[in-house]
Amino acid sequence: MPVRVIPREDEQVDDDRQGVDFATAVSNCPPTAERPQAIDIDVDIYKPSIARANVAPSTEQPEGSAEYVDALDLKDYTVLQQHCLFWDRDRDGVIWPQDTFIGFYELGFNLFFCFLATLVINLNFSYPTRLGVSYIPDPYFRLYLPSIHKAKHGSDSGTYDKEGRFVPQAFEDMFSKWDRGDKGALSAGELWNMIAANRLAADPFGWAAGIFEFGVTWLLVQEEGMVDKEDLRRIYDGSMFFKIREAYRTEKGWNKGFGLREFFNLGREQLAKNKGRIPPLNGIVSKVEKTVTQKLHRA
Repeated sequence: MPVRVIPREDEQVDDDRQGVDFATAVSNCPPTAERPQAIDIDVDIYKPSIARANVAPSTEQPEGSAEYVDALDLKDYTVLQQHCLFWDRDRDGVIWPQDTFIGFYELGFNLFFCFLATLVINLNFSYPTRLGVSYIPDPYFRLYLPSIHKAKHGSDSGTYDKEGRFVPQAFEDMFSKWDRGDKGALSAGELWNMIAANRLAADPFGWAAGIFEFGVTWLLVQEEGMVDKEDLRRIYDGSMFFKIREAYRTEKGWNKGFGLREFFNLGREQLAKNKGRIPPLNGIVSKVEKTVTQKLHRA
């Protein structure tokens, strides 16, 4: 049966079309209705489906972090490169393992986590970025900023395109699909559900990378269990890292992130759904929650 295109003048807004003259959801694929796309964001963002090379706009901040780009002279860096520049301390285009370690330490992480992050990032992403220079692996496991886009992995949100540009439509879709209640923020459970939904077949590396990246993001900027939309946008363009470092250099310090109670609730919604299907999980989950709660109270 041919698809019927509804003329704009006859258009009726419903859950399947969301105010456009073509279907955005179909009954034979429930996720298309459960995860609505961001519609009409072109009111705030000019041509939102076109990737931006050096700015990361949102409907709330159509100009992105313009003051940050101007202050640090970042107009010739892609948004993905801007995201990584915090760790390129001397701006030579190369991120050594010690740069990674020091960068995470300046963000407030303890020594063990800094060491773990250095292993995860430099061991896994050095060779892909090295390919822009040579086929021979880097013996020092350095990251090469000019070819950082080669380290893009699968099973992600698609907010960075394959060249490291920022796609406003993909960023806005994260919130239209997963922000239940239009809070302008994502809870730990919503982030977990998004990561799970983004998984592609036969891509365990991408799954693990997504968990690590959004896990670190949550630990850095969550407040009352939520990651604010503007904070997440600034994580993408890297300006948030400089903001956090500057906050730690003041007496007040950084007042977000690192909430263990909410961290242990990560994926709670999904676990609740699975309890009925896997009866033995009931006892395991309740024991874990009880133990964690007791430890947090003692702490």
